[in-house]
This record gives sequence, C-alpha cells and structure tokens, in this order.
Amino acid sequence: MVHPLRFGIWASVHGPRAAHQDPEEPYDASWERNRALVLKAEELGYDATLVAQHTINPHQEDLDQLEAWSAAAALAALTSRIEIITAIKPYLFHPVVLAKMALGIENISRGRFAINLVNAWNRPELARAGIGFAEHDERYAYGREWITVVSRLLQGERLTYKGKYFDVQDYALRPKDLYRARPRIYVGGESEPARALVADHGDVWFINGQPLADVAALINNVASRPRGAAVPLRFGLSAFVIARSTAAEADAAHERLLRLAEKDAPMKAIQKQNTDPKVVMMQTMQKSARVGSNGGTAAGLVGSYDEVADRIIDFHAAGIELFMLQFQPFEAEMTRFAEEIIPRIRQRQAERGVERSHRQAAGRVG
Repeated sequence: MVHPLRFGIWASVHGPRAAHQDPEEPYDASWERNRALVLKAEELGYDATLVAQHTINPHQEDLDQLEAWSAAAALAALTSRIEIITAIKPYLFHPVVLAKMALGIENISRGRFAINLVNAWNRPELARAGIGFAEHDERYAYGREWITVVSRLLQGERLTYKGKYFDVQDYALRPKDLYRARPRIYVGGESEPARALVADHGDVWFINGQPLADVAALINNVASRPRGAAVPLRFGLSAFVIARSTAAEADAAHERLLRLAEKDAPMKAIQKQNTDPKVVMMQTMQKSARVGSNGGTAAGLVGSYDEVADRIIDFHAAGIELFMLQFQPFEAEMTRFAEEIIPRIRQRQAERGVERSHRQAAGRVG
C-alpha cells in the first residue's frame, strides 16, 4: 500500500542544521524560536515536526540546547493539526516514566504525538552524567527491552515484565490513550541491530538522507523481514532541501552553505571524537560532501523546483511516506518549499492518477 506523502520539519533545537556561522541564520535554539517555526510550519501545511533530544548540545557543549520533552508538551498544547514526534534515548528515562510522559502529551495533543526511538551516539551526554555509554550492540539490546516495556504500557496493558534490564511488576498507566491504541513509534538507526529492532517494534523507520538507490535497498531489506505486528512498516527520510527557480541557482546556494560549513571544522572534529564509530549514520555521512545533519543534502534534494519535486516523487514511489526536512535560512526556505515544491508534487500526483485511471479504463474497454 502506498501512503500519501507527508512533509515535516526538524525543530531547531540546537541551532542551524547546515552551518553555524551563517549571517542569514543567527544561532538560536530558544523556545521562542522553535515555537514560532513550528506554528509557522503548521500554518504552511506541514504534517509533522521532529524534536530531537539532547541534554547537552552535540556540536559544542557551551551552545544552547532546547529540552525536547517539555518543549513537545508545550507544542502539543499550542498546535492543532501537526504531528509532534519527539526523540528519546532510552538510558535517559526509565520506560515506566517515559510511557507516562508520552501518554500525557498524546492526550494534550488529542492523538497527534509520537516517539522517535534513538539509541544514542554522543558519548559525553551519557558518560559525563554517570549513566555510562555502553557498547553499540549493548545499547540496542537495552533499547529493545526498553521499547517492549514502553509499547505495552502505551497500549494500556497491565504489565508484568522481567528482563535483563527491567523488572516491572503489575504496572498500568491511566488514563490510557483516549484517541487510538497508542502513540506511533518511529525508530532511527541503520545498523543490523537497528533494522531488527524497527522490524519488531517500529511503526515507521526513519532513514538518514542518502541517494535513492541506497534508500530503496534499505527499504527492501527491512520490508522483507517478518513482523509481529499486523500493520506493515512505513518509512520516513531525512533530507536537507535547497530549491531554486533554476538548478544553477540551487547549486550556488549549496556551494555557499558548503563554504560556510567549512568554518565549523573544529566543532565537527569534536563531534567526531565524541561519536561511537560503529554508528552507521556517521559512516554514511562521510561518503560525500554535504550540508545538513542526518544525511542532509546526500538525498539529492538540491536543484530546480521541478527537479526537487520529481526526486521526491521518485522517493515516494520507492516507499518513503514522510520527508523530515531541513532548511537554511529556515523560515524563508521552509516557506519557499511549501509555496513552490508541494504544489508541484500534488499536481504531478494528480496528473499521474488521471493517467492511471485512463489506462485502467482503456484496459477494461479492450
């Protein structure tokens, strides 16, 4: 089944995504900035926002970092339509506590909340807190047990569970979800443990930005795995968009951001030092020059309005339902995308739908 295309934005919880020394995008990770951007995104017709979770800034520790879960609760109360997806690193919250928080935000939002399970890559965030930074596969084993507890509590189950990491006895959360069985669960990560985890426990797999052929191969790999859930897995893609009237203008804008990003080299060196080298996202991001986080422009959404629209349609045909987008400068480019790209996509989809109906009608006549 092909689901309708949806578009979301990454909340600016730790400042610009492409370059930190851009005069057109001063650093601002404040609540006021994020509130304004998400409300504007909802007004423009975007379908979702992703609020990344870090307790300290992953790029430079003396920079501001918005707290994800308190911000998500506030956004839930302020918005009326947009889906609020909030990332969670399992080691930072006991699953019973997190499930209670998630249900609270789900009910504040009237059924528009989702969690994004990520198993952490930034070593200091956990190590300096005394939590400890476990080895890569151990983090995924912990995350698997953690999401098992969370998912069952979110569904209103009275739970008794004993595993390696958690011992939960006769626990139930009330009020349960008033709008559906439970909030949606997104899962990030592309390693083998991550793929197995999303196949078993996820509703949507978030894939980091990369070329279409690579994304299609990832989708085929995970979609072919057995699932305990009756509902098929859905797929999302992170991407940084640079779209202009012509491809030449888009390339020039891309080059500008690449040059600015070079100034962040000291910051990136620290980030690399703090990152678990087994994290596949970081390995993927080294394959080509790009701007943006989580793959950024590697997804190829750089070009004329028509080119970007066509590439998005190609990704959709491969199975991507939700595009979680980054821009810089954020508000201007988010508006440009909503006004120039989304209408082109809708028009192309409508035209293809008419053509398909004509072909089907002709087949029936013949």
